[in-house]
Amino acid sequence: MEPISPEKLEEIVEGCVKGNRDAQQDLYKLMYGKMLAVCYRYSRRPEEAKDLLQDGFLKVFKKIHKFNNAGSLEGWIRRIMVNNAIDYYRLNKNKFAISEANINEDMLIEEVDEDESIYEEINAKDIMESIQKLSPSYRTVFSMFVLDGYSHKEIATELNISEGTSKSNLAKAKRNLRTLLEDRKRY
Repeated sequence: MEPISPEKLEEIVEGCVKGNRDAQQDLYKLMYGKMLAVCYRYSRRPEEAKDLLQDGFLKVFKKIHKFNNAGSLEGWIRRIMVNNAIDYYRLNKNKFAISEANINEDMLIEEVDEDESIYEEINAKDIMESIQKLSPSYRTVFSMFVLDGYSHKEIATELNISEGTSKSNLAKAKRNLRTLLEDRKRY
């Protein structure tokens, strides 16, 4: 979609506030690709990402009256999508079973070897597909920390886990992701 003027964007937001379906459709089309990419990072399958996207847009349209132009509309919507994905993760946490068994808060987290050569021939699609192959707990912590900039303390609070578990899950996610990417490179 071509760039949109600030005036047109404001008109779309005002239409959404009034419940105008055409404005909602315009906003959906405008943000669809970027927000699907956000949801995709937190999901295992494209169908799950699309479900997260739909639920997220329902929340966007319900809360659009609270958007106050203090920041970018895209950033505001992105935050709703990320929070929606975290809420989904929380609701399904027992299915995903984050285990804190045998995790010592003071344990040293093994750092992943930062040899960057494996990344030279890997494209973004390969990386996203590899992230999706991570377990839900690793994928969620990885996405929150690396892609969305949450601290371990924030992740622990949001997911109701300890900071040590967050750090451990991130280290394991990085290690598993590296293995997945190395395997992709070989084939």
